[in-house]
Amino acid sequence: MQVANKSVLITGANRGIGLALVKEALARGATRVYAGTRGTMAIVDERVTPVMLDVTSLTQIRRSAEIVDGLDILINNAGVAIYDDLSSADAIEQHLRVNVIGSLNMVHAFLPLLAQSRGAIVNILSLVAVAPLPIIPSYSISKAAALSMTQSLRAYLEPKGVAVHGVFVGPTDTDLNRGFDIPKAPVEAVARGILDGVENGEEDVFPDPMSQSIAEAWRAGISKTLERQNAGVLQESYR
Repeated sequence: MQVANKSVLITGANRGIGLALVKEALARGATRVYAGTRGTMAIVDERVTPVMLDVTSLTQIRRSAEIVDGLDILINNAGVAIYDDLSSADAIEQHLRVNVIGSLNMVHAFLPLLAQSRGAIVNILSLVAVAPLPIIPSYSISKAAALSMTQSLRAYLEPKGVAVHGVFVGPTDTDLNRGFDIPKAPVEAVARGILDGVENGEEDVFPDPMSQSIAEAWRAGISKTLERQNAGVLQESYR
C-alpha cells in the first residue's frame, strides 16, 4: 500500500500526530486527504477536505461516510488521554468511547469502501498498550483494548483483502507529553515512521526510537506468536 495517488482519511487531524500525518500524506503524493477534526483545519491545500468529525458521534461518522466517495487508507488517530488514578469509572468509559469504540465505529462506517479498494486500516496505539503507565491508567487500559481490537480486526478482515496495521507510538512531542522531562520524538518523524511502516507492509509499526527498541522482541515474542496461532483458528472456521 503506497500513499501516492491514494485517498486517505485521518481522524484527529487538527494537531499533533494527526496534523503531521496530513502533511506527510500530502508530501507522499496522496490525491485526497480527508482531515477529520472537531475544529478548524490549519492546512489550506486543494487536496485536503476538512470533515467535521467527533468519533464519539455516530451521526457525524455517518455524515463523513457520505462525504467520502472513495477511500484507500483509514488512519484512526483521534484519541483522548487524561491523567487519573482509577478512582472513577467515568474516566475509563470516556477513554474507551474515544480510543476504542470510536475507532471501531469508523471501521464499520468505511469498511465497504476499504474492501472495494483492498485498502488499509491504521490504528494509532501506544507503548502503554503493552505495559501500562500508572499515571495514565485509563488511557493505558483503552490502548490495550485497542490493541486487542486491532489484532481481531486483522484476522476478520484478511479475507476481505483489508490490511490492518497497529502503530506502537512511544513518547512524542505532543500536548500529552509536555509535562514529561523525557526524550520525545518530533511529530514529523513519527508521522514519517508510521507511513513508512504502512508502505512497507508492516503489521506492527514502531515509528520512533523508543518503540523501535522493542520491535524485534515484540515480533518474535509470545504475544505475536499467540496472535498468529489464534487467527489461524478463525481461518480454519472459514474452510
